[in-house]
Amino acid sequence: MDSLKTGLKTGLLLGALALSGCSLLSAPWSKTPPPPPPVVPPPPPPEPVLPLPVATHKFELADPKEDVYGEVQITTAGKEDTLPDIARRFNVGYEEIVRANPGVDPWIPGAGRKIVVPTQFVLPNAPREGIVINLAAMRIYYFPKHKKGEPALVYTHPIGVGKVGWVTPEGVTKIIAREENPTWRPSAGVRKEHADNDDPVPAVVPPGPDNPLGKYKFTLGWPSYLIHGTNKPYGVGLRSSHGCIRLYPEDIAKFYNDVPLGTPVRVVNQPFLFGWHDGQLYLQAYTVFEDDSRNWSKAQKSLLLKSMSPRLEKLLKSAGTQIDWQAVTQVANAPRGLAVPVSGKAGTVEGVLAAAPLVQNRIPPGATWDGADEVDSDAQSFQQLQTEREPQAAAGSALTSVPAAAPVPTTAPAAGAAASDHAVPASPGS
Repeated sequence: MDSLKTGLKTGLLLGALALSGCSLLSAPWSKTPPPPPPVVPPPPPPEPVLPLPVATHKFELADPKEDVYGEVQITTAGKEDTLPDIARRFNVGYEEIVRANPGVDPWIPGAGRKIVVPTQFVLPNAPREGIVINLAAMRIYYFPKHKKGEPALVYTHPIGVGKVGWVTPEGVTKIIAREENPTWRPSAGVRKEHADNDDPVPAVVPPGPDNPLGKYKFTLGWPSYLIHGTNKPYGVGLRSSHGCIRLYPEDIAKFYNDVPLGTPVRVVNQPFLFGWHDGQLYLQAYTVFEDDSRNWSKAQKSLLLKSMSPRLEKLLKSAGTQIDWQAVTQVANAPRGLAVPVSGKAGTVEGVLAAAPLVQNRIPPGATWDGADEVDSDAQSFQQLQTEREPQAAAGSALTSVPAAAPVPTTAPAAGAAASDHAVPASPGS
């Protein structure tokens, strides 16, 4: 029994020694190494700096064959942005930017939303001299005189034009007078319309922030028609005037200093613009006005061919290419106001947008606007203008059928002709 107890004690002692053997045999100065420090990931690369936007209100006409100027740009809407805000920044009008961005809420586009800025233009099919106004595009073009050896230039800006019942006439006239800080004397018809809309206006509106003519006006050779500024910039790019042509305040100020008296003014209505660019035929399509008497839905091909100049037909023939009518139909039936190639290897709107640069959402360097605004440009004022604008075609398509309308005269009233208070203001309207 004693020997058994002795054996158990010996076994326990040996087991304890075995368990502690590592520490007993280890060097007394040895320590467990500390864990490695945590791996800190490198900081993310800085956001790439987007290129500055390009000002697209002035172009040099270096090649007489070239008809397409500017470039489509894409920007990102900020938290407080509306489409009219971005339009003003980039010198385009309301309808232009809304048409280019179908499905986007004009007043809440949403922070981070990519916005197409339609700043590429096909020049109208008209002589490149003086002022040319394309009603369908709601754009004005000024081709100043230039001396031999100097480059020819064109300036372009968005405009507001006459609404249904107060159409801006087509034809040729000239600038006969200009005035700074004009007084507005609305016609009886204009005053009645305002009264019927619970928005009465006085017989005489002096210069100032309440004057719809803005700070500058040009008087045309047609009685009662003006080119002028506005105290409501959001009306630029809309059919909301009584026949006059409205410009952003900064654009009319530039024109006032640069456009001389006697400058010819040609007004056309060209919803489909064909132009030559980089060896191809391009088409830029705008929405047909509701009161356009031409039946685009039934005679689209013949009317489109009439939109082309003989010069373009010669260029097509010399280039050995033909019009892709399927591409033409696609562009014309879904007008976005974007220039798309429609000859040879025709393109698509999607291709145009894929090639467009993404730029900063800011006023382009060299633009006419400096960001300051001394006039009312709130949403409430815009909504008031919206109530006066042209009703939209049911499908919004350029070649869908439109309601029958009385023929619109293609020639403006001659100077001194009597003017109706219904269709033509008896005195300058806004």
